[in-house]
Amino acid sequence: MSLPRLIAAALTLTSLALPARAGEVTIFAAASMKTALDQIAQDWQQATGNTAHISFAGSGALARQIAAGAPADLFISANSEWMDAVAETGRIAEREDLLANHLVLIAHDPEAKPVEIGPGLDLKGLLGGGKLAMALVNAVPAGQYGKAALEHYGLWAGIEPEVAQGDNVRATLAMVALGAAPYGITYASDAVAEPRVHVVAQFPDDSHPPIRYPAARLSDSAEARSFYAALSTPEAKDIFTAQGFDVLK
Repeated sequence: MSLPRLIAAALTLTSLALPARAGEVTIFAAASMKTALDQIAQDWQQATGNTAHISFAGSGALARQIAAGAPADLFISANSEWMDAVAETGRIAEREDLLANHLVLIAHDPEAKPVEIGPGLDLKGLLGGGKLAMALVNAVPAGQYGKAALEHYGLWAGIEPEVAQGDNVRATLAMVALGAAPYGITYASDAVAEPRVHVVAQFPDDSHPPIRYPAARLSDSAEARSFYAALSTPEAKDIFTAQGFDVLK
């Protein structure tokens, strides 16, 4: 066999012996999804050999980054409005409502007693001079839902000066977990993820807009399609349910 043919044969054998190069996928996801999505991503990576890069932040911040051209393959928002903003850029290949959630009042003190959410709630008195932790009320869905619920009961005007706002709902959760704020408003799923807080009340669902988590595939790569499909597997649904979410499909 001639030398060129020997080299070609060797290269062929070498390429057959090497494993296929793993792919990558970039996911932008609402901060409240971190615990569940980290677990789903780990399982997906083990099953496929691919790598998932996840950026967690407030849905509004992520939507603005995507609109500015950030290279995300998937986006999971904590409300429909920010997903609609991304849809206006024409980048969404497919989309569906994946999850629902509930809004809760959490406390740092494990001895804090349950309270009844309603117009008569003395929230300022409950704080005892401390702050009410909330996500950004004009930009982050958890904060927007929380403000809407407090307005529904006529409580917002009286409590607004006592509100300490975090960049996202996990920052809000940390404030309460660390004792920087005695109470906070988060999602039910956040309370499940943090053992240093406990729920003292759940806001009635009719006190705020429905909490929905739309998921969208933004690219047509095989990895993006694979991860998007993985979000709806029975295993993923079990993880979401265990973390306090309601699965919609």
